[in-house]
Parts: sequence; structure tokens; C-alpha cells
Amino acid sequence: MTWTEIVAACGVTGAAAAGVVLAALTLPGVWVAIAAALVAQVWLGGMYSWWTLGVVVCLGVLGEALEFVASALGAAKGGASARASLWAVVGSIVGAVVGAPFLFPLGVVVGAVAGAGLTALAVERGTLNKTWRASAQAGAGAAVGRLLASAIKIGIACAVAVALTVGAWVP
Repeated sequence: MTWTEIVAACGVTGAAAAGVVLAALTLPGVWVAIAAALVAQVWLGGMYSWWTLGVVVCLGVLGEALEFVASALGAAKGGASARASLWAVVGSIVGAVVGAPFLFPLGVVVGAVAGAGLTALAVERGTLNKTWRASAQAGAGAAVGRLLASAIKIGIACAVAVALTVGAWVP
């Protein structure tokens, strides 16, 4: 390997690791890793096969779709309304920000899950006048959906990180 290939491989490896951490923080880490790989590909002109890049892009798209579906299915399974499901997304973001200072990065995930659940509960109870039991069930569904969505996203980020890192170091 030449020094430019080593620099590019180190950059992609670092971006891939950061991508996993960002995904755990409910941020688009997969796309950071893919962007770094594309920059290395353009810079060196052959670090990856186009099949590898195509597969990781497809994994990124799949991760986004599965994250959305898991969150929506969790809320729907709990009986949440469309309004509560939408607000659960907002609650998830606020919860992640509020939870970040506590046991970082675990606090981000816990905050996002709790934020989704509590917001869905509040919307169901406060604006739709559902019973406490029905509201709590909707909130629990939203929380489980958010947790499942986070697990899926982190798993896909790990798969992308491994593929890009191996591709960067193994000719």
C-alpha cells in the first residue's frame, strides 16, 4: 500500500467507526461512512469495487426504510394514532437531546425511546382523550418501535462499517 492508500484507508476506517457511533446517537452515521468511502474512491480511483459501494448504499437505504417502518409499526401495534406517531418522532429527537448528557451515549438511546413513548402517551391522552390504559399502550408501542428502529439502524451501520473497512485495507 502506498501512503495515500494508507491515509485513505485510515480516513474511511475512522469515518466508519464514527458512523456507528452517530447511528447510535440517532444521526445519519451510515451516510457519513458512505460519503468517506466515495471520497476515497474518487481520490484513489479504485479503492472499492462498484459492487461494494452499491451494496453499502443499498444497505443505507434499507436502514432508513426499516427505521421508519419499525417506528411506525411499533406505534401502530400499540394503537397509536397517526398524530401520536408523528409527535413520537419529535419526542424521540427531544428525548435524545435531553438524554445525551446522561451516560453518554446510552442516554441518547434511552432518551429517544422514552421521548417517543411519553410523547405518544401525552398526545393520545391530551389531545385525543383516550383512556390512560390506551394512551399508555400507544406510548409503549411507540417506545418499543423506536428501540427496534435504533437496533436495526446500529446493526446496519456496523455491517456498512465492516464492509467499508475490510474493503479499504484488503486489496
